[in-house]
Amino acid sequence: MAKIDVPHREDSVHDDTRATDLLHYVFSLPNLEEIRGNPAKVIEAIDDYSENYKFLMNVGADKGGHVVSLIRQQKPSTMVEVGAFVGYSAIMFGSAVREAGGKQYFSLEINPVFAAVSSLLVHLAGLGDFVQFLIAPCNVSLARLAHDDMLENGQINLLFVDHWQKRYVPDLWVAEQLGLLKPGVSTIVADNVILPGAPDYVEWVTASPTEKREKLKAAETPDVLKVESLVDHIKKNGYGAGKVNLDNVLGNPNLIYETELHKYPLLNSEDAISVTKVVGLEN
Repeated sequence: MAKIDVPHREDSVHDDTRATDLLHYVFSLPNLEEIRGNPAKVIEAIDDYSENYKFLMNVGADKGGHVVSLIRQQKPSTMVEVGAFVGYSAIMFGSAVREAGGKQYFSLEINPVFAAVSSLLVHLAGLGDFVQFLIAPCNVSLARLAHDDMLENGQINLLFVDHWQKRYVPDLWVAEQLGLLKPGVSTIVADNVILPGAPDYVEWVTASPTEKREKLKAAETPDVLKVESLVDHIKKNGYGAGKVNLDNVLGNPNLIYETELHKYPLLNSEDAISVTKVVGLEN
C-alpha cells in the first residue's frame, strides 16, 4: 500500500493521544450527567483538562468569545469550520449559531481520530443533530459541499479557518474558486495568524485585487488548473484522489476583502484572529 502523507497539525499539542486522553477524562468525570446536553459545561471540561493536564491548542475563551459575538451580530445561516481538532470550536460556535437561528454547521477535519473525538464531545454537548462532520482533506470537503449542493443558497456565511497554517491559503483559494464566498454575505475568521503565524494568508486577505493578480502570476505553474467554473468542472469530472487535483487551484483575485486583526496577549507573546469581510467583486 502506498504511503499517505497527512498534511495536518505537525506540533505535539495536536497529537492523537491528547485528543483521546481528553475523551477518557471527560467521560470519567463524576458530574458527567450534569455536563450532558450543556455546551458551556463541555467547553469548561475541555478547558479544565487543557489547563491542568495536557495543553490543547483550542481557540480559547477570549478569541472564541470574539467569534461568538460575531455570530450573534451576523446570525449566519451556514457556518463552516476548517479544522475540528477536539471539537472545541464546533461546540462553542455550533451552539451560538443554533441559538442565533442558524440552519447549518459543518466541521471539516482530515484526521479521523480528531473527527471521532470531536463528534463524541459534540454529541455530549447536545449538538449531534446540528453539527455535521466531513472527514477528508479540507479542500476535498469544500469541493464536496459544492458538488453535492449541501450548502443553503450555495454559500458560506461564516468560515472559520483553524487547521494547518500552511493550508490556509490553498484551502481559501478552493473556497473562492468554488464560489462559496459571496460579497456582502460571507465573513472569514482565521485563528493563529500571528502564533504560530500565517503571514501568506494575512498578505492575501489584505491585498487589493491588482496585488493578488500579481501574486497569482508569480505562483502560476504549468500544472495550474484553468477552468471557467470549478464547480461545473468537479461536477463533470469528480473530485478527490484520481480526480480533479484541487492542489492546482489558484484563488480568485477579483474578490474584494476588508480585513481587521484582533490581537490577544499571551504569556510571553501575542496572537490574533483575522476577521475578513467579503465586500465586493471587481469585474
